[in-house]
Amino acid sequence: MTPFTRETEQVGAWLAGALPDGWFTSAPSLTVDREEVLVEGTLPDVDLPADVADEARRTAREARIGRWREETRGERMRVADEIERRWGRKVAWAASIGDVRVAFTSLSVPVMTRLRQADRLVLDTLVEAGVARSRSEALAWCVRLVGRHESAWIAQLREAMEAVERVRAEGPAAR
Repeated sequence: MTPFTRETEQVGAWLAGALPDGWFTSAPSLTVDREEVLVEGTLPDVDLPADVADEARRTAREARIGRWREETRGERMRVADEIERRWGRKVAWAASIGDVRVAFTSLSVPVMTRLRQADRLVLDTLVEAGVARSRSEALAWCVRLVGRHESAWIAQLREAMEAVERVRAEGPAAR
C-alpha cells in the first residue's frame, strides 16, 4: 500500500456518504498525494442524435461539465473544506463525459530539486527551443513525458510498494 492508499480508502468512504446522490454516474475515482486529493467523477452524457458531429458532441459535453461545475460550486466547496479539515489536503475536482475531461481547482505545487549541469542543459535546451517557457515548465514536461511512456512500469512500482506496505502492516508491530 502506498502511504496514501489507506487515506484514499478513508476519503473515498467518507465521500460515499457525503456527496449528494446523482452527482456522478458511479463512485468517483480518487488520487491522493501529500498536498492534494483529486476527486474525479463521470457525468451523464448529453442526449444528442447519433449523427451529430464529434466536434459538436465535444462542445455539448464541455458545456454540461461547465454547468455542473457552476451548479455544484457551493456544495463542492463545503466538501473540500471538510476534507481539508479532516485530512489536511486541498481538494481538486475533475469531471468527464466520454472523451472529454476537465479538471479544475487543482494545485500547482512547487517542488525543489537539485540538478547537475548536464540535466540543467536539457531543461535549458527545452526552454531555448520553445518547448517550455521556463526550467520549471520544462521539468514538468519531462515528468509528464516519463509518466506517459513509462505508465506501466510506474503502475508496477506502485503495486510493489503496496505489497510491501501490506506485509509491514501484518508484521509484529501491527499485532
